[in-house]
Amino acid sequence: MAEKSILAYFHSPEQAEGAVSKLKALRAIDVSIDRFGRNAGSGLQSVINPYAGDFGSLGTLTQAADISTPDEGILVAADPAASGLSDGGNGGVTGIDIVLAAVVDEGVYEQAIRVIESAGGSV
Repeated sequence: MAEKSILAYFHSPEQAEGAVSKLKALRAIDVSIDRFGRNAGSGLQSVINPYAGDFGSLGTLTQAADISTPDEGILVAADPAASGLSDGGNGGVTGIDIVLAAVVDEGVYEQAIRVIESAGGSV
């Protein structure tokens, strides 16, 4: 039988994990969960004191972005999310930053979609 791919987005890793166990019960061929964002980097690896610490940009502190040039730092810091005052409206930060990628058999595709949506995911 043919295989179909699914990309689904969740608010939390726990929601995605709940879907993974049910997808495995449907004998999913492959399932993975990852967190993504619009800025490169894996987050802060150490505590930075903004008063006395050496940090490259506001984007490094507020968005855990991996800033490589001063110009990039300025652009990232200009984002509404850097201030902490973004409400998520008008295409801003929505909080859906967990992606679940799955490969399932075509015969259980519709059932897999229902499982993901019942776990709180958006396909």
